[in-house]
Amino acid sequence: MNDFSRPTPESSPSATPAEAVPPVAGPPDTEVRAQCTSEILGEEAIMDSVSSVRDSLPEQYHAHFETLRQEIIDFTKAHGIPKESLGSPDLLRERFEYLLKNREPKKEDYTEALEYAEEFYHLREQYDFQVKFLEQVGILEGDAIVGIDGKTYPIPTLEQIASRLFEHRETLETKRDQGFTKLLLVPFGMSLRDLIGTFSFFASLYSEAHPDFKLDRYKVIKLYGVWNTDHFQLSYFPKLEEKHRGYFKREILDDSFQDLSSFLGWRVHLFQPSNPSDSYSPGFAHIPRQGKGIPQGDLVFRPPLEAGKSLNEYLSILQKARGDKDSPYHGETGLTPEDWIMAFMIHLSETGKPLDDVLSEKESACCFSEVFSSFETIMEGRWDQSSLQVILDHDILRDKNLQVGIRTSMII
Repeated sequence: MNDFSRPTPESSPSATPAEAVPPVAGPPDTEVRAQCTSEILGEEAIMDSVSSVRDSLPEQYHAHFETLRQEIIDFTKAHGIPKESLGSPDLLRERFEYLLKNREPKKEDYTEALEYAEEFYHLREQYDFQVKFLEQVGILEGDAIVGIDGKTYPIPTLEQIASRLFEHRETLETKRDQGFTKLLLVPFGMSLRDLIGTFSFFASLYSEAHPDFKLDRYKVIKLYGVWNTDHFQLSYFPKLEEKHRGYFKREILDDSFQDLSSFLGWRVHLFQPSNPSDSYSPGFAHIPRQGKGIPQGDLVFRPPLEAGKSLNEYLSILQKARGDKDSPYHGETGLTPEDWIMAFMIHLSETGKPLDDVLSEKESACCFSEVFSSFETIMEGRWDQSSLQVILDHDILRDKNLQVGIRTSMII
């Protein structure tokens, strides 16, 4: 039986590139096809903003254009051409030419990025552990998850994450100094209901293998309010100050929403570990009660975000920080339910203790600031030591609760 405790690091899996290039279908008129391809890859257009190019073609070719565009996107994914290439016609053309000439994708040199990520984030150990965990609990199928739209979304590779850390090292330096070094891989694209089911199954197995972790195995997760409905529609990433109600998950999984996710179908976080002053410490930092938090950071002093504020107050702090590079919270974001569920499982696996134990008087429940339910309530998660259950609950948007706070991270 799997005990889900942290194993000795193993080599990370690598994706196997597709061996065959699918044929590209398009308009019967070869000249028009050439025009489409030229326009898509030309200097006048960028792949993620193609409506003007499409509209410049005769209307009868619009559908062909969209088909060709999607096939190019799929082609780049299948042959290891970075997503960033889609925003640069020159880079995309270079990748295609290399592929046609050498019969294989251009190999990247990740040496410097991997060395940097290992020195400052101990990335390989964290990544290998979490990939193995995702495989053990049945979330990963091969090297991908199946999204709610039926499509597969490959897990970001170690090299991709290292490259992103290296690319943004200057802006991330301050956050690293504040303790944001703890990796979390979140299969955002999968069904939340399925993830809750996986969570329940995992907790039961863990309790069997670790008798010290007491759990109500008959009802591992207690659902209240909106959580207890047969169907709940969540909107993600709302902007309350703009009266923007957010997006449904299926919208976010569309290629046109790539700006909402660094890796389509996944959220990759950097959190503060249980001891933000020690990047090797296992698990995740708790949400401190009022007056109990410990500031972090030498470059930019960061007072902790303590429990007891309303969600509107927390969101106001984060919103102001987005436009202020000198803010101690610059670049930070709150959590979705998917983020919290994965954090709970990893935290339990690494520390043997539940996350957000509100009866400990030191920890707090975590509200999910990145989602809205149809009832306009806060959705939150916590561990209840008295009932030995995970509680998924709700609260009123503007209410304050001394036992509820917000956990933030950096999305990479």
